[in-house]
Amino acid sequence: MADEAERTIAVEGEFAGRRVTLRVERVRLADGTETLRDVVRHPNSVVIAPVDAEGNLAMALQYRNAAGRELLELPAGVIEGDASPMDAARRELREETGLDAEEFTEIGNFFAAPGAMTERLYAFLATGLFPNPLPADEDERITVERVPFAEAVRMARAGELNDAKTLATLLLAAPHIPGGAGA
Repeated sequence: MADEAERTIAVEGEFAGRRVTLRVERVRLADGTETLRDVVRHPNSVVIAPVDAEGNLAMALQYRNAAGRELLELPAGVIEGDASPMDAARRELREETGLDAEEFTEIGNFFAAPGAMTERLYAFLATGLFPNPLPADEDERITVERVPFAEAVRMARAGELNDAKTLATLLLAAPHIPGGAGA
């Protein structure tokens, strides 16, 4: 693998939104060819698989404007300021589900869409759940649904879960859940 297969040599245009920046970058490939890349600069995020003592996930059902419909997802959110991924995971779990956890275990990390986005997601397993809500974000309308872990895996395989971060985190969490590796 080349250390620098592509090098940004110029920014051709930029649009800054509320949370993301879209840049059109002129890059030089290793062979000297120049081309343009659209790059969405997005803050890093967390996604949490909160599993209760009975093996149920606390999942968030919410309308997603970009998808044009409600999606059932694992709780997730942006890492704000200089917060650690762990601190962001705890905050998001409390805001979106009203739950906290005795234990958070980082189970992996991955890029959201590496062909166009800078966002890296840090996945956590949260266990020892207990009520400890924080106020929800003012622009979020979330319904919490309890879903048995094996049922969530079945739903993923059946195409009933359409959120990439949820699918990836279920895969990462499965070896940590009794009976989850083969679910």
